[in-house]
Amino acid sequence: MRAVDRLTFPRSLHPGAWWLWAAALAAAASRTQNPVPLAMILAVTGFVVAARRSSAPWARSYVAFLKLSLVVIVVRILFQALLSTGAQGPTVLFTLPSLPMPEGSGLKLGGEVSLEAVLRAFYEGLQLATILCCVGAANALGSARRLLRYVPGALYEVGVACVIALTFAPQLVTDAARVRAAHRLRGRNGTGVRSLRRLAMPVLEGALERSVDLAAAMDSRGYGRTTDDSRVSRRVTGGLVFGGLLGVCIGVYGLLDGTASAWLGLPMLVAGMVVAAAGLHLGGRRSGRTRYRPDPWALPEWLVSASGVVAAAAVFVDVHLHPQAFFLASVTEVPPVPLLSVTGILVAVLPAFVSPPLPAAAAPASPSGPSGDDALASERTGVAA
Repeated sequence: MRAVDRLTFPRSLHPGAWWLWAAALAAAASRTQNPVPLAMILAVTGFVVAARRSSAPWARSYVAFLKLSLVVIVVRILFQALLSTGAQGPTVLFTLPSLPMPEGSGLKLGGEVSLEAVLRAFYEGLQLATILCCVGAANALGSARRLLRYVPGALYEVGVACVIALTFAPQLVTDAARVRAAHRLRGRNGTGVRSLRRLAMPVLEGALERSVDLAAAMDSRGYGRTTDDSRVSRRVTGGLVFGGLLGVCIGVYGLLDGTASAWLGLPMLVAGMVVAAAGLHLGGRRSGRTRYRPDPWALPEWLVSASGVVAAAAVFVDVHLHPQAFFLASVTEVPPVPLLSVTGILVAVLPAFVSPPLPAAAAPASPSGPSGDDALASERTGVAA
């Protein structure tokens, strides 16, 4: 009965579960250029965001990341058309004015643009766009600021830098929308170069003001205070953390590369995680920290995280079994449908149904509901605490 209550009781899901889910989908997207699984990942992230995003300002960041993804695809195609580094293909679409380039450089400026080159550039741009949308979904569903409370004490400086970097894009979108709304209320046009000049300074001022407020709140609550520790202990902690993170990086590279030695993959990743965890545990003793109203990690968090891991595992296994279905030899043929990967990606849509409903204060905005500023103020209070 208690597990059922945790599934149905309105509350905000742990942000770590959302970020694990999104990171697993991004890892799956990084392993293929087949448009079928990439389109499935885009559809899954969009559906889950639409079903479970709150009315907080950062929840609108997914649309901004989606627009950025479209720009990435267009830029990739333009670069392929203007500056090609490979064979164009036999199907010529049109011919651009060309300029002579040095022999042996492998570059061209203008000239023939083929259908094969455009499709190849589109698939490569779609892969990067899908990864960006996964990051946007994580920003829209799980507040990166709330994750700051769960960063190990040994990495609090790195945690602050990462959280500020991850919240930059959502906060920038919020500030830009607020300034544009103020301009429209004053009867000013929101388009043109002049509007960009009027928009830049208020947005920059708001970003600096929020940075100062965050720093003051963290300093007033003793964030980053350390206890006395010996030099040998600090060196041992630093060596363990650095060695563990280096092993994790090598292990991730070995898994994503697919052509590296077997020991560079999962064994190195596990060993690096164990060494890094030992270093973080020792380093955490130097920072005395308390948590106010910690987010629970219950059955919904496990289900959301597991759904993303299942999707990533299905893609990784399918790539190992059928690599020709994920890196297309001929881009003009109809892309194959990898059934195992598609099934695993469909499992990742479960968070839209198994995650608990949002509380009334975090539900989509209504005339009688809280405003975005109230939600942001509530979030800041929780993070600062």
